[in-house]
Amino acid sequence: MEQDVSPRLTDEDWLNLGKADAWAGRPKTAPEEDPQNASLYDLGYSEGSVERSRSGCTTASRGCSQSV
Repeated sequence: MEQDVSPRLTDEDWLNLGKADAWAGRPKTAPEEDPQNASLYDLGYSEGSVERSRSGCTTASRGCSQSV
């Protein structure tokens, strides 16, 4: 039997992780093993991307950051 040694993230953690990745300009890397967590991450990533574009921050820009 496989043991899960990774820490458990809450739904809000997955949402915030997606937003943070989008704001940092990192590629989307949703978890593949859990569809619900992947969906929350995708939602956060999409929200972060929209917020980032509205702020005028692009992947070519340096120093774009926002706390989530």
